[in-house]
Amino acid sequence: MSWHASVLTLFPEMFPGPLGQSLAGRALRDGRWSIDSLDIRSFATDRHRTVDDTPFGGGAGMVMRPDVLDAALGAALATGGDRPAVYLTPRGRRLDQAMVRDFVAGPGLVLLCGRYEGVDERVIEARGLQEVSIGDYVLSGGEPAAMVLLDACVRLLPGVMGAAESGVEESFSDGLLEYPHYTRPADWQGRAVPPVLLSGHHAEVARWRRAEAERITRERRPDLWARYTENAAAPGAMDGRPAAA
Repeated sequence: MSWHASVLTLFPEMFPGPLGQSLAGRALRDGRWSIDSLDIRSFATDRHRTVDDTPFGGGAGMVMRPDVLDAALGAALATGGDRPAVYLTPRGRRLDQAMVRDFVAGPGLVLLCGRYEGVDERVIEARGLQEVSIGDYVLSGGEPAAMVLLDACVRLLPGVMGAAESGVEESFSDGLLEYPHYTRPADWQGRAVPPVLLSGHHAEVARWRRAEAERITRERRPDLWARYTENAAAPGAMDGRPAAA
């Protein structure tokens, strides 16, 4: 059975969208994963198909109703598989590569795309939704965030990427940002490729790449660098010492 994603949204026509192109699209056509989008509005019970209401306690905006969302979640979860239910929200845990790998290891995901001011807290608690954020900014809805999460997952599914090493030697795979890449021509507009990459010495190339990954991480993401050095210094760590100070 392929990895399956169910997306709960007010705009089901947005899916698969970009996920129907490139690697994800080819994998979709090959049956390596599947997706269905459920229209949340179809689970409303009144003649106006109301999915939101004013917040208790006052304030601007509207809140998505728990009864409607619970019905939609119930329908998605009933389709089979012990799939995590995820609510895309700026207040969630920040998405990272480790989380993506955990999601890929399971049978798929049920994704709730919020709108307006958010969803009623009670349905989050009742359904045990995992709250996930793709970054410290606010979108008009959870649909773009769902696409980001699904793209990150699908590319790691078996057989999706052409070379298995592509999923290993990349940013965040070992806690570092990725090293720089170069290709032909060896000299472009007076900018030469680092000589070590032309040397043919694989061990030296590996050392250079590690040192560059560490340099870039240290300069651009002090938070990742602090975590990386802390893990490298932990008792029992496997020779994770930084290559460059």
